[in-house]
Amino acid sequence: MYDKLIESYFRVNPLVSQQLTSYNKFVDRGIQEVIDRIGRVQTNVEGFELKLGKVRVEQPRYYEVKGGYRQILPSEARLRNLTYAAPIFLEIIPVFNGVERPVYSDVFIGEMPVMLKSKLCYLSAMRKDELIDNGEDPEDPGGYFVINGSERVLVSIEDLVPNKLMVTKERNGIVAKIFSTHHGFRARCVVERNQDGLYSAEFPSTPTGIPLMQLLRVLGLEKDDKIFEIFSSSRAIKNDVILNLENEQSKTQEEAIEMLSRRLSPGQPAEFRLNRMENLMDNYLLPHLGTSSSARLDKANYLIRMAERATRVAYKKVVPDDKDHYANKRVKLAGDMMEELFRYAFQFLIKDLVYQASRADARGRRLQVHTLIRQDVMGDRIKYAMATGNWIAGQTGVSQLLDRVSYLSTISHLRRVISPLSKKHPHFKARDLHGTHIGKLCPNETPEGPSCSLVKNLAVMAEVSIGVEDDELERILKAYDVKDR
Repeated sequence: MYDKLIESYFRVNPLVSQQLTSYNKFVDRGIQEVIDRIGRVQTNVEGFELKLGKVRVEQPRYYEVKGGYRQILPSEARLRNLTYAAPIFLEIIPVFNGVERPVYSDVFIGEMPVMLKSKLCYLSAMRKDELIDNGEDPEDPGGYFVINGSERVLVSIEDLVPNKLMVTKERNGIVAKIFSTHHGFRARCVVERNQDGLYSAEFPSTPTGIPLMQLLRVLGLEKDDKIFEIFSSSRAIKNDVILNLENEQSKTQEEAIEMLSRRLSPGQPAEFRLNRMENLMDNYLLPHLGTSSSARLDKANYLIRMAERATRVAYKKVVPDDKDHYANKRVKLAGDMMEELFRYAFQFLIKDLVYQASRADARGRRLQVHTLIRQDVMGDRIKYAMATGNWIAGQTGVSQLLDRVSYLSTISHLRRVISPLSKKHPHFKARDLHGTHIGKLCPNETPEGPSCSLVKNLAVMAEVSIGVEDDELERILKAYDVKDR
């Protein structure tokens, strides 16, 4: 009976379902979201811009020199050293002096590799006998790509959870940090409390040790009374606040802006200093709370909560967070990594589109969308990353040759999870078997040597959820009268 139960479970939940579901989500929503965030493309040609609309991804095809486009199956792609890829069409409407002039319904912008057995793949709709007739193994799980004839898998990556505050004890004091993530951009924001009780803040593109009180004044909390009021009424926290306010050199917002802008851009003109400081505040400091100037007070409140938590940990009122607890980890699947790569490659397409428009205008040519798009600009970058494994942000080994030594090794490779930590460092705690791994990660299947416990595998019946949108969660929480603060 149990055999039948397990067999029926795996019939509904294939061993690579997490990769397939993730990729399908990327095709359904991820591509369109990346394009919608750009919305309009401003060109250097006066009175000419481009409006981006709906995207459409068709099933895989290949261009034959003598026969034009035709359908292609994975078995042929393997034999002929081709890439099993699908064309992407995007609705691009030219706008001349505010007037839309739609000419083509959609434009071919490039190709994207297709995951086998995903919703775009022909194999997903085939029966067992049809798979055999088309040269495919009916037991093959899919979940990988065919790039230049080679079978390549995108290995899942585990990382610390984004947009969650974590407080840890370090050598210099207590560190409250958050990986603030907004539309693919990730900013590490830190509030540190040293052994004397002084707070300092740090975020990308800024020097270390910015006094927290100075930062709060710049963000709009000018008066000492106002800062004192927002902090918790706990005696330990109030003592730290009094100490930090007494040590703070700036007493007004103007003084704080002057001091911080000089520190961020030494030796620069006043206008440049102020513009750069405002840009850093809005886009690099806690971007998940917003990237407009209206979010500055929310950011000040969040920094105060970070400082309070650091003080509570310092006085042993709260235990530090465990970075190795699996509730504080997230696994990035193939769809998440494809979205990162597509966003990166699409930005290059937009830059090239702006350049081609300027060039065509300078030569007196007519501005037509289909002649401005160069299809290889985006497709080649995606294909190169997937063929070499060199991903964005300097990551390597993301795309790997699929292990075909045996059926079990193939399944194992498709369910692998790698850690971004360096193999050269000991990382003793990160390599330990944690209690929260039970039922999620296999305690036995990990290589010996330097990669031990940094390369892991999902447990046989472990499932990875692909997550939900933040807006949907916020809507549900507000329906239950959960307050922002």
